[in-house]
Amino acid sequence: MPVSVFTVGRVLLLLAAGQALSSCAGSTGTFTQSGQASYYADKFNGRETASGTIYRPGKRTAAHNTLPFGTVVRVTNPRNHRSVKVTVTDRGPHAKGRIIDLSKKAARKIGIVDAGVAPVQLKVVRKAH
Repeated sequence: MPVSVFTVGRVLLLLAAGQALSSCAGSTGTFTQSGQASYYADKFNGRETASGTIYRPGKRTAAHNTLPFGTVVRVTNPRNHRSVKVTVTDRGPHAKGRIIDLSKKAARKIGIVDAGVAPVQLKVVRKAH
């Protein structure tokens, strides 16, 4: 069976993500990551997430491509040093170069709503059970 370029690209992305996760974990097992964050558009209000929960912009939730559902992450905006704790309930972001999509409430708390996309730092504070 022929392998598509999409499949090869996806496998390479997953391998790179796995290496990033293991290299960030260190000896303590704490996961950290830096990159760009965005937030959910209003049109997603009421839609089901990948975990089966319903997205609500007034909750502090997020989408991450690899962290298990239920993981609590502290997201910090290095420009203003504001942070928010969010629970991973969805997969994404699906835009190149972004590491997390935040709910609108979480994005507002760290001051990225006007910017739309902003640099952030992630740190897992509680692993999913």
